Amino acid sequence: MRIAIVNDLRIAQEILRHAVGLIPGASVAWIALDGREALTKCRADRPDLILMDMVMPVMDGALSTRAIMKECPCPILVVTSSIEGNLSLVYEALSAGAIDAVHTPTMGSNGTINGVDALARKARVALAANGAAWSHSPTSPTPSIDRSVGRVAGIHSGAPLVAIGSSTGGPHALSVVLRDLSSAPPCCIVIVQHIDKTYAPGLAQWLSGEIKRPVTVAVEGTALSPNMILVASTEDHLVVRGGVLRYVVEPVQQIFRPSVDVFFASIRQDRITSSVAILLTGMGRDGAEGLRALRDSGWHTIAQDESTSVVWGMPGAAVAMGAAVEVLPLERIGVAAISALQAVR
Repeated sequence: MRIAIVNDLRIAQEILRHAVGLIPGASVAWIALDGREALTKCRADRPDLILMDMVMPVMDGALSTRAIMKECPCPILVVTSSIEGNLSLVYEALSAGAIDAVHTPTMGSNGTINGVDALARKARVALAANGAAWSHSPTSPTPSIDRSVGRVAGIHSGAPLVAIGSSTGGPHALSVVLRDLSSAPPCCIVIVQHIDKTYAPGLAQWLSGEIKRPVTVAVEGTALSPNMILVASTEDHLVVRGGVLRYVVEPVQQIFRPSVDVFFASIRQDRITSSVAILLTGMGRDGAEGLRALRDSGWHTIAQDESTSVVWGMPGAAVAMGAAVEVLPLERIGVAAISALQAVR
């Protein structure tokens, strides 16, 4: 794996260079001192992964991410020392197509580098998903989904559930859909976004500010209730059991954690009253099989279209297998979901 480093601080460059050297099979492709230089170098030599700092002179990491994803797209991992201090930049970069975020490794007092394991884990996910990031090829085994459940009247009563899965480019897409859902009938909205657990609380905070409504992280044991917007917040899989949110380790082989497929499968198997499921922009195909299973059981399923997706991997795979009742541009998804919710009231 050839990894590029974008950071204006010499000490950070050296720590990242050493960290990359500790990742089996990885090497440094090039180093850029700011976002504009990164764009120039990426045009000439596209690496397998870019480690992108946020605060830099000339062009910051968010603007550079947006430009690279437009001109010479490749996996970008946000590497920052402070999520709180760079909240808007981090989620602007994630909205533009960065795959995830991780804290910058640090040098310990004994000369060891702390944080290499987290960086290496994210790098491996990027490498595994890169082949499918711009296509519909499988990136990992899809969890088994029981298709024998069939359409049911629903064991759990109460407000309808809107289940949303998203990945690359997801934060912005989520903000648009959630803002449009503000006039929806009472419902519970649960989101599975591919993001490091460290950044899930920040995502909830950022979304709250964007849509002017409370968004909170999903806590183990939370019952599905109306007027809640919840975001998966660990690297275990979020599932529904008896109308209550739980976190589970299995399936361990799933590359994306939390997995949209696992979440969608649990909804079907829990026999929740048919409602609305949405699959937004993202690399790979996580969520496609689960969306198809939900459509088979009577749910109204929506996939984001190619023209408005940062990466048309997940929704594209869903469309290819006939999982979506509707394939819509981002700005029409919220309105379509409201119409579907009104129909099931």
